Parts: sequence; structure tokens; C-alpha cells
Amino acid sequence: MSATGMDKIREAILAKVEAEAGDIVKEAEEKAQEELERAKKQWETKLEEKKCQVLEEAEEEAVRVVAQASIRARQELLRTKSDIIARIIEGVKKTLAGISSDESHLPSLIKEAMDGLGGAKGRIYVLPKDVSSVEKFLDGDKELASRIMEVIEFDCTGGVIAEDIEGKRRIDNTYETRLEMLLPKLLPEIDRQLFKGDGD
Repeated sequence: MSATGMDKIREAILAKVEAEAGDIVKEAEEKAQEELERAKKQWETKLEEKKCQVLEEAEEEAVRVVAQASIRARQELLRTKSDIIARIIEGVKKTLAGISSDESHLPSLIKEAMDGLGGAKGRIYVLPKDVSSVEKFLDGDKELASRIMEVIEFDCTGGVIAEDIEGKRRIDNTYETRLEMLLPKLLPEIDRQLFKGDGD
């Protein structure tokens, strides 16, 4: 996939992040704040009840309660972050599955995958709905068509897999694999976009 294609996927992911994240993060932060406020009230109540007792004992208990509440609030926020990112990734996968491998993307994906086989002859795997587009494209590119012995239907979100005739080498140029390669680079950026100023 070209750098422009990767940029479009990246922009789509970041747009999805900004569109979905605001309210969810705000709600999680409010819940965390409520938990901290409850803990502070517990602390004040316990402190009042123990005025007649040793002050140090009451303060230790109060610190423990606040620390536990802080941990619970932090865990809740982390769970929310994880859920948001999982939902965003799932949404991107669904979006990719709905994109037709149009004539501008599919040829470049096929060429990249076949070039990855080092000039060897092979077969390609594509979505059933893309077979006719591939055959039409290959009719116009005789050099590439001479290297592709077979076009096989394959279930994926889109893209292409090229395999040499012996089945020993395989180049995976599917959307799923491209997304998996892109995510490690994108996740830190997604995290920064979603959770600005939450103390991470």
C-alpha cells in the first residue's frame, strides 16, 4: 500500500478516535473523581469518629482508604481506555471490511505482493468480490499477468496475498496485516489524543 494509503488509514483511525473518545473519557474521569470524593468523605468521617482515639491510627486508616480508592479509580480509567481503544480498532476493521478494493488500490497491492516474491511466478488470493476486478486489471498488464498463474478467492477484509508456486513463500498484503503493522506505531499517538492531561 502506498504512503498515501497508509496516511488515509492513519487519518481515519485518528478521526475515529477523536469522534468517539471525548464523552467516554469524560465519564470515566468523572467516575474516578466521584470515587476520590467518596474516599475523602470516608476519611473525614473516620477522622471525626476517632478524635478521641490516637490520632496517628486514624490518619493511617484514612491514608489507606484514600490510596485504595485512588487505585480503584485508576483501574477504572485504565479499563475504560482499553475498552475505547478496542472499540476503535474493531470499528476500523469493520470500516476496512466495507471498503471495496477499488481499481486504484488493488493493482498496487498486487504489484507490491508479487514484487515481494522476487520475480517468481505464483498465485494470488483476493476477496471473491475482487476476482473480476483483478482479472480485468491483469488483462491490461501482460507482464504481471505472465507471473500470476492463478487467482484464488480468499476470505479477508480486503487486499491480496501472493504465494510462490511451491507455496514456500507468502507475501501478505491484506488490510488486516497492514493494520497490525500500523497499530504499534499508532497506539501511542491514539493514547495521547484520547487521554490528554489524565496524569499518564
